[in-house]
Amino acid sequence: MVKEKSRKKIDIKFNLKNTGFDGKSFAIFLLVVGLACFGCLMVYSASYYSAQHHYNNQYFFLFKQIFGVVLGFFALGFFYFFDYHKLAKLKIPIVIVSLLLLVLVFIPGLGVESYGAKRWVSILGISIQPSEIAKFALVIFSASYMADNHDKIKTFKGLLPILAVAGVFCLLIMLEPSMSVTMCICFVTLFMLIIGGISKKHTLMFSIPASMAVPLLIVLEPYRLKRLMAFIDPWASPQGEGFQLIQSLYSLGSGGWFGTGLFNSRQKFLFLPFAESDFILSIIGEEIGFVGVLILMSAFLALVILLAKIALNAKDRFGCMLVCGIAFIIGVQTLLNIAVVTGSIPPTGLPLPFISSGGTSVSVFMGAIGMALNVRKQSKNKSL
Repeated sequence: MVKEKSRKKIDIKFNLKNTGFDGKSFAIFLLVVGLACFGCLMVYSASYYSAQHHYNNQYFFLFKQIFGVVLGFFALGFFYFFDYHKLAKLKIPIVIVSLLLLVLVFIPGLGVESYGAKRWVSILGISIQPSEIAKFALVIFSASYMADNHDKIKTFKGLLPILAVAGVFCLLIMLEPSMSVTMCICFVTLFMLIIGGISKKHTLMFSIPASMAVPLLIVLEPYRLKRLMAFIDPWASPQGEGFQLIQSLYSLGSGGWFGTGLFNSRQKFLFLPFAESDFILSIIGEEIGFVGVLILMSAFLALVILLAKIALNAKDRFGCMLVCGIAFIIGVQTLLNIAVVTGSIPPTGLPLPFISSGGTSVSVFMGAIGMALNVRKQSKNKSL
């Protein structure tokens, strides 16, 4: 009887090892669950007043966020059990679907316009933000292409497929317009090419024109120029373009070291625009203070480090590049969001991963974590 029980325990341990869900995978899962749940809490805190005012329902944004998180759990579970090598075989269909979704935002009746921007597609009453999907579609395509053609990456001709896909994505996203997502895609593409082995000559060849294009794009669009002026001196137009940044700084400054307390933010009472989405970090800083924000940023840093370790231990080049791309998106987007709300760069709309209001964003990011965990699982199974 004792031998049978001990044999069962050994079998259970062996089966758990075969799933690849070890301590590192569990730590990533807990971090993502914690961030997503904390995001729901803060979305409600930041939005209940404006939701009641605009929609007569204080839970309006919370319910949408919970729906996105639930969908995200399904996506995480699906991709955890989905062999990531199949993503490489599906890279072309994935890119085509992403392109079609980006085009659909411009079709009347399907595209949804908000504040002068067409960034969403409404399908069966559900709004989808295609640019969030496009970021990871580009990562999948780039990772697969570089894994199969790593010897060609040092040549200009070898870079063209990745640059072509990234260029088309960026063009369509710029037309929405969404310069923030375009910048995120450019940074991630450059980082992936660097770890993929791009030469220094080609790095400079593409980085310098891209850097020069930024001021040109700002000058071509009056609203971007106004935002730049507001960034330089927000108090020059405190009721205009500088209003949002000033309110964000007020919010962060009011939090001090330990915050005013959960649900006690004052800036969310229609003072700070987009308090539940792009500027949710300002409300977090106001309510839980600098120490709370530091803990939150530490969670993001831990997540990126754990993903980097998965990439380093991946059993093949595609798995390594795929997880690196996912880690890059999380890291770059988090840093850009922090820079915006603190006034370190001109204001631009970019959600904080797993936290900001947005069902598409949180569900896609959680799905990407599932891909990374599948890479970890297969790497562990190989070593058993």
